[in-house]
Amino acid sequence: MSEKAINVSEVNTQSVSTAFNQLKRIILAAQHLIAMFGATVLVPILTGMNSSVALVCAGIGTLIFHLCTKGKVPVFLGSSFAFIPVIISVGEIYGDLAYAQGGIMVAGMMYVLMSFIVAAIGVERVKSFFPSQVIGPMIVVIGLNLVPVAFSMASNNFMLAGVTLATALLITFFGKGFFKQLAIITAVIVGYVLSLKMGVVDMTPVTSAGWFQMPAFTTPKFDIGAISIIAPVVLAVFMEHIGDITTNGTVVGKNFMEDPGLNRTLIGDGLATMVAGLLGGPANTTYGENTGVLAITKNYDPSILRITAVIAILLGTIGKVGGFLQSIPQAVMGGISLMLFSMISLIGVRTIRDSKIKMDIKNVIIMAAVLIIGLGGNVGINIAIPVTEQVSIAGLSLAALVGVILNKIIYSVAK
Repeated sequence: MSEKAINVSEVNTQSVSTAFNQLKRIILAAQHLIAMFGATVLVPILTGMNSSVALVCAGIGTLIFHLCTKGKVPVFLGSSFAFIPVIISVGEIYGDLAYAQGGIMVAGMMYVLMSFIVAAIGVERVKSFFPSQVIGPMIVVIGLNLVPVAFSMASNNFMLAGVTLATALLITFFGKGFFKQLAIITAVIVGYVLSLKMGVVDMTPVTSAGWFQMPAFTTPKFDIGAISIIAPVVLAVFMEHIGDITTNGTVVGKNFMEDPGLNRTLIGDGLATMVAGLLGGPANTTYGENTGVLAITKNYDPSILRITAVIAILLGTIGKVGGFLQSIPQAVMGGISLMLFSMISLIGVRTIRDSKIKMDIKNVIIMAAVLIIGLGGNVGINIAIPVTEQVSIAGLSLAALVGVILNKIIYSVAK
């Protein structure tokens, strides 16, 4: 065989190998997309925001995060559940979600500000403001405040909601490996197929949508009342961010709190949330679902997540995808939401339990204050601080502020 033939053969082999590696990377990226897809689009569906915009914002936000963290942290940023109740609240009060966008932008600015504080005084001193006796009850409040919303959606068709919920629970508790990470999207597909069989799906949003169209971006509006409702939620999700970055580092085998540093991950999260608010998407947050995929696949290459981000952006520009998401019956989303929001509350309980909080009078007072203020509105106990004639700080926002301040006061006096 001539030398020229050997060289051609080697080039062909290298080309096939390169093509195979690229295909493998795309498949790995698709797995991350599937893992995050259900939760990312659920938030805009529940709040009235645009699902296509949310996908684009998640993709752009992830790329911003990777730029801020020097491309070292294998994380995907998706829609944050913590902001659902306050976005809904602002929408009901103002009748315009643009005011929620303004609040989300300010929340992102608070993240950036906290990153500077972390860089200046250190992680441990900042974490002292957010102990488990404050964060645990806050997470419980987030979940329990959302359960009535999910139940209301499920009440449109309890059978559909029940089948969707049962599917999600079965996969969550009995699924194995990567399939377990697909509980949300699989349950929604099962519920959607059943809805089609029952003839309760309105296909108009799908048939009327074009294949390629620019997402319906909207500009933010700013109002002190809306900002005061949304921005304090950052206090509740700050420790969630730390937990996600710590868990991600544990799975990968690196200390991302030191390199690239918590200040950089916070800046990435904050700038991503600001961009989401600017374009009309929900606040972004680091996704534990994708950390689960990392643990299963053992592939920790951050560039895979960047490919996922690009795919998410492209999906957001496909009109049929947005139309399909709009056509999902409320009962199906209500069924899956019942599981998700209940699990959020359980995470809060687990946070309290696992941190081995001492159940003395100080901690009981702090936890009770957060729970009563955060959940009081559901049982007729309305505790609020007026901001304007129409707007008051109440619920989760007030509970977050009171929890952090009360904890510092009580423990300062105890010294």
